[in-house]
Amino acid sequence: MRWGSTTSSSLGRANLAAYVGLVPVGATEQHGPHLPTDTDTRVATALCDAVSGTVENTIVLPPIAIGCSLGHGTTFPGTISLFPEELARLLVRYAEWSAHSGLTKLIFVNAHMGNVGALSTATDRLRFLRPDLQSGWVDWWHASAVVQQAVTADGEDIHANRAETSIMLYIAPESVDAEAMLGADDVDRTGGLTFRYTAEALSRNGVTGRPSEATAELGKTLFEAAVDVIAAKARAGLTEQPPLKPSQRSNDYGHCPHD
Repeated sequence: MRWGSTTSSSLGRANLAAYVGLVPVGATEQHGPHLPTDTDTRVATALCDAVSGTVENTIVLPPIAIGCSLGHGTTFPGTISLFPEELARLLVRYAEWSAHSGLTKLIFVNAHMGNVGALSTATDRLRFLRPDLQSGWVDWWHASAVVQQAVTADGEDIHANRAETSIMLYIAPESVDAEAMLGADDVDRTGGLTFRYTAEALSRNGVTGRPSEATAELGKTLFEAAVDVIAAKARAGLTEQPPLKPSQRSNDYGHCPHD
């Protein structure tokens, strides 16, 4: 089910309190000479749709298409960015407003490294100020050790690399400039650096990694592995409750009630 294509009355009848919401968190930013600027948003949305097609009682919320992309600077055209605090505020608002319709459990499915700080801030704020809501996030490239190893095979600071390009060849092959892809390789120059820099100081073309080695087959493998992990989290989230019930929690620093 997709929130954006569902009527208000249908959402009202759906008993969203029994659902887990999936929020695609992407970005709009330069992705080298061969990938579209909405790559991260496409990946996050495709992952959420695939999970929702597998796990009952899940609903995909409208994607967040503008993320925190300050690291891509302004030299390479195409980037539109929020600051971390702005994105964090938007994520919190997603949780608060979806709760007005009865949805109190959200998994943010993230496809952009620059969003991690804002996601941490938002979910921290929610767990402290809104304990009636449950929220968490998944970075697709950290879905499993196998996925992470494949993703970073051509550089730790990945961007438009072999893995990301492979996923796009799998989910949206028409969007990949195959000719440009073959000449887009650039090395990871972040190893051993003390400070952080924007993309133009790190890459000649906005790429980090070897997209020339990308294949749709690898993309399928990585995509399906990420879907499996996110789906497992969504299934668990349908019934998950805090490990300690209110009656089991400590009321003061010196006493912890027993079961």
